[in-house]
Amino acid sequence: MQESRAIESKLDLVEYIEKFKSFLSRPKSPVMGGDIYQHYKFVKALEGVEFATPPQIPPVEELIIKLQKQAVLRVDEIFNFIQITRFFNKLKASTLPSPLGEWIGDINIPDDISYISEYFTDDGDINPQKEPKLYDISQAIKQNKGAIKDTLLSLTRSQKLKDYLVDTQIHLINGEEALLVRGGFSNAIKATVVGRSSAGFFYVIPDSISKLKSKESELLSQKEAIIYRYCKEFSAILHKWIKFLKFIDKAYDRFDHYQARVNFARYSDMHFVLPTSQYGVVLEEFAHPAIDRPKPISISLTKPITLITGVNAGGKTMLLKSILASVYMSKYLLPMKCNPNKTKIGRYKYIEAIIDDPQSVKNDISTFAGRMVEFSKLFKIKNALVGVDEIELGTDADEAASLFRVLLDNLKSRDIHFVVTTHHKRLASLMAGDESVELIAAIYDEQKQTPTYTFLQGSIGKSYAFETAQRYGIPVPVVTKAKELYGEDKEKLNELIERSTQLESQMREKIAQINKEKEKLNKKTRELEELKEKMQEEQRKRLITLENRYNAATKRALKALKEAENPNARRLLNEAHKFKQNAKPKEENKNEHIFKVGESVKYHSQTAQIVSLKSKEAMIETNGIKVRVPLNQLKPITQNIKLPKPKKIVTNVNVDKSSSVGVSLKLLGYRVDEALDELDDFIARALLHGLSEVEVIHGTGTGALARAISEHLKKHPKVQSFGRVKGNMGATVVKL
Repeated sequence: MQESRAIESKLDLVEYIEKFKSFLSRPKSPVMGGDIYQHYKFVKALEGVEFATPPQIPPVEELIIKLQKQAVLRVDEIFNFIQITRFFNKLKASTLPSPLGEWIGDINIPDDISYISEYFTDDGDINPQKEPKLYDISQAIKQNKGAIKDTLLSLTRSQKLKDYLVDTQIHLINGEEALLVRGGFSNAIKATVVGRSSAGFFYVIPDSISKLKSKESELLSQKEAIIYRYCKEFSAILHKWIKFLKFIDKAYDRFDHYQARVNFARYSDMHFVLPTSQYGVVLEEFAHPAIDRPKPISISLTKPITLITGVNAGGKTMLLKSILASVYMSKYLLPMKCNPNKTKIGRYKYIEAIIDDPQSVKNDISTFAGRMVEFSKLFKIKNALVGVDEIELGTDADEAASLFRVLLDNLKSRDIHFVVTTHHKRLASLMAGDESVELIAAIYDEQKQTPTYTFLQGSIGKSYAFETAQRYGIPVPVVTKAKELYGEDKEKLNELIERSTQLESQMREKIAQINKEKEKLNKKTRELEELKEKMQEEQRKRLITLENRYNAATKRALKALKEAENPNARRLLNEAHKFKQNAKPKEENKNEHIFKVGESVKYHSQTAQIVSLKSKEAMIETNGIKVRVPLNQLKPITQNIKLPKPKKIVTNVNVDKSSSVGVSLKLLGYRVDEALDELDDFIARALLHGLSEVEVIHGTGTGALARAISEHLKKHPKVQSFGRVKGNMGATVVKL
């Protein structure tokens, strides 16, 4: 735990952790033991519900040790266990989502402890109503106190004592009611002095209430004796359930961890980010909790080494601490301010921060020697994230650059990732060509001469030492002289670095803007395509409905003509057929697409895959059904979609080029095998045309055909249900 507190201090998380602890019902470390992925499920379940807040209960480990030694606990100590069990009973009575509900539901409070709970009031006292004698004593004490108060009040109104009373109040001295009187009070009242005021007056207890006080003392002794008897009985019962008390105490701490995290996140508008199995840190709109008005950080670090360079006081250390703090909060399931949908944080076994100056006069350790001691410890661990601030601190920058270049390479092979800040370009130049190194530059606004506290990936930043010195009050002539000593060629190199950084920053801003506009156009295109498909689908369904109505109407007309032949009626019916043909929508003139076997296509609203091809037709498969359709009814799609293979053998059907389907199928007079083939064909057509209910007319006859159809429908993968038409046993309604 000392290590945890040390890293919290180095990463400026102390205040954040203390604020989190204020949401706990009793003091404990913020670190939860066990499987963090399981804990995450419980925390997420608790986020979506309102729940009872745990009562403030002190730790009970010492009380459990006392019980193990068969000691008698006090009433308040026993009540601590009762509060815990009552809290879980309250949770069990509420509706909690999975897996929280199952966990709480499996906690069963023993009857013995429930029996003890009945003897306690909500305030933690033994309930007088459960013990008649205790009730009588409590009532007698209450009446006696009233008599004492009345006696004292009558004395304050006494004319005999009036001249000796300093005031008419009843004072409480060492738990005893007393009067404040002047010297010579013995001439007016017999009393015992129990204290003196700062002004020299006397606090006295009149002898007239001494008997009442004695009676009260006796009643209190009787009450304590009864309470002790109960404490002894209850302690003996709790001794038998020590294992349960240990279990329920751990469960209480566990729930306390969950509720504190959820309430803390709600209070501060923060989110939980579960660590992933992969290394790296991707932050989106992350804000370090120690900064009052932070500029959110969005950065992606997937390489083993991150090297941060650039302006002094530009936020390099803040970025380093933010990266490590986010990993720490994720590791221990503590909420953070970020975009949780885009933030991804790897899981590291260790988090180390080499930030402070390790120089120690007492131990005769220099700054650089201290750094070497800290680095030597890293060779004993694996799977760690290490932050190093001002890596060349305390020694020659060029020598340190070579040394740390080799150190970082060696430690990288131990699955140790680094976030390093530096002012010196020697180390940056040595590592710039390494593919495992991520370069980050802190950006400086030259016009305003202030850091922007923003960062650019893939660049080396200039330190701006001279500009920073001038901004903080160093005289201009001094800075100018320093620049001359630094050298004109080095300053030009710095200017080139800065110019390169600025150009890259501008380029990335323009790319980001172009991508944003492109995404808007793509979104609009997708919306229009979806609208077009929706309208085409609606038109297709309307045409099918109209065609079905037309077919039904022509059948009725033909039937009527058979009954009463009329030449003019036949002529009009033929003209109606012509109008119907002319009313069919014409195919759009599109560039011909050459379809291929295995290609994904659109057939009306269905996504299908081409199984085989002919000159003008194709066999397609959709939803486990194979059908033959005209090529002009297929539409290519830009991306092949691998369709799942059907689990059952399905029947191939040829779809008529008219692409029309009725709502009923007549099978009167068919043999069973012919009827079942026609039925499969009919169901395939109905599915492709979006029908959800059809009618199969099979007649009654011997019933053999009806039974065969029923058996076939039971096994058909696309049939939801079917049943006979009410009042017509010769027809079956099928729901698809």
